[in-house]
Amino acid sequence: MAAPQETSKIVILCLPNLSIACGQECTELGIPPLSVEPLGVTVEGTFADAMRLNLHLRTANRVLWPLAQFNCHHPDQLYKGVRKVGWERILDPDGYFSVHGYVKQHTIRNSQFAGVKVKDGIVDRMRDKTGRRPDTGPNRDQAVVYYRWKDNKCEIFLDTSGETLSKHSYRIHPGKAPLQEALAAAILITTRWDPQTPLVNPMCGSGTLAIEAALMAMNKVPGLMRHNFGFMHVQMYPESTWKKMVLEASRKVNTKNIPKLVATDIRRQAIKEARDNARQAGVDHLIEFEVLDFRKQALPTPTGILVYNPEYGERLGQDKDLEQLYADLGDFLKQKAAGYWAYVFTGNLDLAKKIGLRPKRKTPFQNAKIECRLYEYELYEGTRRYGQED
Repeated sequence: MAAPQETSKIVILCLPNLSIACGQECTELGIPPLSVEPLGVTVEGTFADAMRLNLHLRTANRVLWPLAQFNCHHPDQLYKGVRKVGWERILDPDGYFSVHGYVKQHTIRNSQFAGVKVKDGIVDRMRDKTGRRPDTGPNRDQAVVYYRWKDNKCEIFLDTSGETLSKHSYRIHPGKAPLQEALAAAILITTRWDPQTPLVNPMCGSGTLAIEAALMAMNKVPGLMRHNFGFMHVQMYPESTWKKMVLEASRKVNTKNIPKLVATDIRRQAIKEARDNARQAGVDHLIEFEVLDFRKQALPTPTGILVYNPEYGERLGQDKDLEQLYADLGDFLKQKAAGYWAYVFTGNLDLAKKIGLRPKRKTPFQNAKIECRLYEYELYEGTRRYGQED
């Protein structure tokens, strides 16, 4: 286990297909990735860097600080390996901690049983060294321990995030088919949008894409919207360092020179919920909300970015209304959106063909368990340069 002031590998877990966007964020923070895997990014830094990642990252799920790594062939070895960690220097003996993790090992089928072994190893070590033991339970609002046991290798981490980072603490109305905040941020990072470019978000639903764009434009990082992280409940927490980080990030928030941000939806209730969410995030004054059919969308500037997240429906042919919606979306892009880059995020790859345009790029994502794509379209004057989607 590295001392907090020493550098160590830091593992950042992401939702599926968000690691590339997360790696970009790390690079912009001056903590470039050592590796980018399908479900995470590995960087190198100090414990303070782990705190800074928690404060700034928009696309991450959790930030893990390594404590131990050992060969492990059996649950009893898991217990013994965990018990060797110096928990008395990490946890409050009168405090509280929770355990969660991942197991893929042939000797055990129940990850909860592995979690119990980890918990027992921690508690027994604490009792031996201090004469006291912390309480344990499922809540992740205090100290959190994460384990990863794959094949015959086990890693033990301090989950410095506690509650997931993928929710950004403002969405009081989830909406009909919501995008999680980290996914919405990753979509925006993947597009050609930047905080100086106008963005129009028809079919905005609960407003997550527009709200994330506003937060990026004003440089308000998600960690400023929550007040509790796992790292705050361990002995090596440098509170004064954290307060300086928060103050520095707060000073960089700027509401000047925000680009035109427009969010529309045909459903009045969706616009009401989106406004409420934006107000909770502190950006309602930066977004123009309107009840409007996307077919009647007026584009506010000659160039900009259009981002759509239409309904996915079921299999092609089961919902004629959605087939027509995607066809109408394609017609709008061909006839009324010249000069824009358009992006359509959908989990129905058959319906996407109804748009009738050849995408310049397709980026894979996943929303819950649904395989999705972000389609990119470059829109020109006229239709003769458009290819048809295969």
